Amino acid sequence: MKSQRQAKIVEIISNRDLQTQEQLLEELRDAGFRTTQATISRDIKELRIVKEMTGSGGYRYAVASPDPVVSFSGRLRTIFKECVLSYDYAQNIIVVRTMPGLASAAASAIDALSWSSVVGTLAGDDTLFIVMRENNTAAALCGEIKKLLM
Repeated sequence: MKSQRQAKIVEIISNRDLQTQEQLLEELRDAGFRTTQATISRDIKELRIVKEMTGSGGYRYAVASPDPVVSFSGRLRTIFKECVLSYDYAQNIIVVRTMPGLASAAASAIDALSWSSVVGTLAGDDTLFIVMRENNTAAALCGEIKKLLM
């Protein structure tokens, strides 16, 4: 039953943008699975399900990347945290200032995070441009950058 429930969870989050465990619980109940929020919470942890940013600036559940990518991504997050000096946005472009020579490392960190709202990055010596799909997602990503820098 557990493996069937977990397979259904992966199927549901692959086909729908769910933001809360309550929404996931409701979808599972509609599919005929009787379970509790605590069980779903454990399933989310076991399945390595994370929340990722959507193109509209919201969040949704998604299955995390395999371990090697997560490890690499973690290292890049550390590099990003250590090299960023400031950031700001104008419409759909975010400008990140880094220590000299480290803009490419910061761009690699952003690219490795695979945010769907990011169209692409362009790095110089100490400046990184991040192009977003929509204007409102630039503000949301600046919030995520703030979290990365904490």
